[in-house]
Amino acid sequence: MVVGTIIGASIFVQPSEITRQMPSVQGILLAWVAAGILTLFGALVCAELSSAFPQTGGVYVFLREAYSPAAGFLWGWAMFWTMHTGIIAAIATIFARYVAFFVPMGDVGLRVTAVAIILVLSGVNMLGVRYGGLIQNAFTTAKVAAIAVIIVAGLMWAGPGPAASSASAAAAAPMTLSGLALAIAAGLFAYGGWHMVTYTAGETKDASRTLPRALIIGTLVVTACYAGLNAVYLRVLPLDAVRASSRVAADAADVLFGGGGASLMAALVIVSTFGAVNGIILVEPRVYYQMARDGTIFQWMGAVHPRFGTPHRALAIQAVWASVLAASNTYGALFSRVIYTEWIFFAAMAAGLMLLRRRASYRPAYRIPAYPLVPILFISASLVIVAMKIAEAPVDSAVGLGLVLVGWPIYLIWARYRSSAS
Repeated sequence: MVVGTIIGASIFVQPSEITRQMPSVQGILLAWVAAGILTLFGALVCAELSSAFPQTGGVYVFLREAYSPAAGFLWGWAMFWTMHTGIIAAIATIFARYVAFFVPMGDVGLRVTAVAIILVLSGVNMLGVRYGGLIQNAFTTAKVAAIAVIIVAGLMWAGPGPAASSASAAAAAPMTLSGLALAIAAGLFAYGGWHMVTYTAGETKDASRTLPRALIIGTLVVTACYAGLNAVYLRVLPLDAVRASSRVAADAADVLFGGGGASLMAALVIVSTFGAVNGIILVEPRVYYQMARDGTIFQWMGAVHPRFGTPHRALAIQAVWASVLAASNTYGALFSRVIYTEWIFFAAMAAGLMLLRRRASYRPAYRIPAYPLVPILFISASLVIVAMKIAEAPVDSAVGLGLVLVGWPIYLIWARYRSSAS
């Protein structure tokens, strides 16, 4: 789940901001590895918290326990309306675009395909976690195997290494600290989704031990995949081509495997996005289930299907809203404005761990090594990302933060209603 949720489409199809910020091959790979290490720090924070609170809901539970139910509610509010349903819609749309490589379709066809994959996978996950898990395992195994083949082929490629030669010409341009920070921030967004496995703690065997292992091993596997793929891109393509390409993996595959590289990569993106959409659909409703159990949203959203044992109503509501975003093509504006706020919550989560460590009742089964350095570095990285996004687009950032903060008066009204009703 960790690997399958993180590896979606960006590593295959988008020109990396990292290559535009870093002047050399070594600097590019350094930024990818550094982003992986910082992601691992975040995963270690989640690992300790999930071992202390092995409950369904993950980040929602951590914020609730460290601060208050209101903090957890704001996370769930942002998740549902923009952050995570927007991710589902965005990845489903990318899936449809690559299906269109083999089955040409117009704009309406793309939207119908995106909605169809959301509804189909939501339906499968309603039938039981076993089925969603089988799909996740199969598609994650397939994508990692394909990535391994590309990495091995790239390392065995006998070409002259154009990126290295073009990089030598750029060596005169020194790597700057601000450029490195921007590159690492871009890389961290490509690692998004590492925390989502914590949402399923209530359905995980021996969660206090299993989740830390999953988070650590999964993050290391993704870091190895990302570093290996970028090493291949830079080995077979000129550095300027990597910077400019909107389909860098397909361009690299064309060099490695001949003219069929584009078809190969289109198929890989389809497999990768299918697995990523399934993983997110599988885990997200567990948060809404826990919120309903806590009474912070309507209790009927926490209903469990009597036969399949899944939060079927939460799955259905999520599917409907994600489908609306995909069909109306409105997810882009919402998602781009709000996604940076996720890192405010991540910083709060790591700070919350440090607060919890002072409480006598806090007894995690796993403790972060090098404490407090790991959470402090992760908090610093999260705040740097937030500051850079605000500086880059202050108006959109304000709108995005406003969308999240709208949840605060909603929570107060709901809490007052529940108090009067009881």
